[in-house]
Amino acid sequence: MPPVFAEPGPDACPVHVIASDELNSWLSGQPQRVQAWASVQGFTGACGQALTVPDAEGRIEMALAGYGSAAQRARRRFVLAEAAQKLPAGTYRIASGLPAENAASEALGWLLTAYRFDRYKDATGETAALQAPEGVDAAAVESLAAAECLTRDLINTPASDMGPAELQAAAEALAQEFGAEASVILGEDLLEQNFPLIHTVGRASPRAPRLIDLRWGSSGPKLTLVGKGVCFDTGGLNLKPGNSMALMKKDMGGAANVLGLARMIMDAGLNLQLRVLIPTVENAVSGSAFRPGDVLMSRKGLTVENNNTDAEGRLVLADALALAAEDAPDLLVSMATLTGAARVAVGPDLSPFYTGHEGDAAALAVSAARTADPVWRMPFHEPYESMIEPGIADLDNAPSGGFAGSITAALFLRRFAGDTRYMHFDIYGWTPSAAPARPKGGALQGARALFAALPEMLEL
Repeated sequence: MPPVFAEPGPDACPVHVIASDELNSWLSGQPQRVQAWASVQGFTGACGQALTVPDAEGRIEMALAGYGSAAQRARRRFVLAEAAQKLPAGTYRIASGLPAENAASEALGWLLTAYRFDRYKDATGETAALQAPEGVDAAAVESLAAAECLTRDLINTPASDMGPAELQAAAEALAQEFGAEASVILGEDLLEQNFPLIHTVGRASPRAPRLIDLRWGSSGPKLTLVGKGVCFDTGGLNLKPGNSMALMKKDMGGAANVLGLARMIMDAGLNLQLRVLIPTVENAVSGSAFRPGDVLMSRKGLTVENNNTDAEGRLVLADALALAAEDAPDLLVSMATLTGAARVAVGPDLSPFYTGHEGDAAALAVSAARTADPVWRMPFHEPYESMIEPGIADLDNAPSGGFAGSITAALFLRRFAGDTRYMHFDIYGWTPSAAPARPKGGALQGARALFAALPEMLEL
């Protein structure tokens, strides 16, 4: 179950959130025994410090959570979660010191400290529960936490239990929960209905490729989300080395992220027409696998010279983007664990995104800071268009030379979005090292920032 706030009650332990430069001022208003205890225990208000203060009978009277300096906080996310993880099990309430502008994101971080992926191993255990801070929309924060947990669970599940059929089932369960409609185009029907690239990439696997199509809402602007659903990526005939294949259960991270974002949108009841398209395949190796050098036809009619079968994500996305553009949405967004080049450029924590719309970029930058969901704008650099144009086909899925890999992939996808207002996220979908509220494993990236920006971007 996704984490929720504790019910209000009189027995919750008060938590005082104390920035390092406010410690002396706060302590001056406390009894001598509290001052002495904080001093003896070495509490300085540094980021992530946690201290319980006993009363005369030895019971916990209050807890102190270090909030550090502004400079320290700028280098961290979910500062309060770092302290919460160190508190003993029980129920807590924020008594003072938490800035109102940070309350919602810090409360979300605290909730997410309770996340456990326990499908295969008992990971239960009591944690420090939090009552919703004053002024925070508890239901809205709990909805964000539920979306985050959905995405993490989908990515963390190994490919043996999260193939195209299981991803379809997850999308259908989400649709049923919120009264959405879900349909699927499966296997050979992909060819009959003109989705040749999705079929080509997935045809080598006994787990049939498919296109998932979820729709919700009947009024307002049209928003279409497209998520890469490669449930496992061997690299195809351009076989990945073993170390590179180890994390390929997360190659459906784009699909998991758009499902998490869709959950936020539907749970909030935003006045828009939502469509979610997930081309989902397993990029396997067999006698029917597509080959390096093949020239492939796309739904849009553009031919693609396939120069690397390990650049398959942009192929399946291309057909889905072409379908999305036919419906003329007001905003089209794709999310994909697409390129290693993006990781080299910005590392695992930042979500690089592409857009040609200045207003969308500005809105996303503001919302990313507010939601502790960092993003970084990358350019649709027009001079690189020639790099994705080979000699014998319209497009090249894997330009030689190794330069600007994330940018050329984004330019490739944009060809299929056409004239639609388009935004692309090249995410990692994984937290490589545990951090406060972010255990090692699957991650939701860019989706909370985009959700917070949608009202401005679509004038909702």
